[in-house]
Amino acid sequence: MNVSVGDELPPLDVPLTRTMIVATALASRDYQDVHHDPSLAVERGSKDVFMNILTTNGLVDRYVTAWAGPSCVVKAIRIRLGAPNYPGDTMRLTGTVTAADGDAVEIAVKGVNALGPHVTGTVVVQLQGKKA
Repeated sequence: MNVSVGDELPPLDVPLTRTMIVATALASRDYQDVHHDPSLAVERGSKDVFMNILTTNGLVDRYVTAWAGPSCVVKAIRIRLGAPNYPGDTMRLTGTVTAADGDAVEIAVKGVNALGPHVTGTVVVQLQGKKA
């Protein structure tokens, strides 16, 4: 399979459940109360608990590696957070190949929820079995 600049990755919809947000924060050892205690999150100015950056990073990694294949090597993930991911919403991940040189590919990724962009950035992977 050939990879070219401009290729779009298939979108991935991620349902944002309260259980997922709390469980992934705790699994990544992020015990910050805004990720698991709704009343304390509200007290600190949020409308509810919200997803932590480690979970977002993992979802971006999962999204790109599902497209690139299990033998790809992730070389870099550079992301910025925007709007929070709150329970009850859905984040849609999309991606576009922005550079391709041999087996090295850069993908621009974006994750958007009802409030707007939650995450934007780039992922660089070394492909196995696909050629740019």
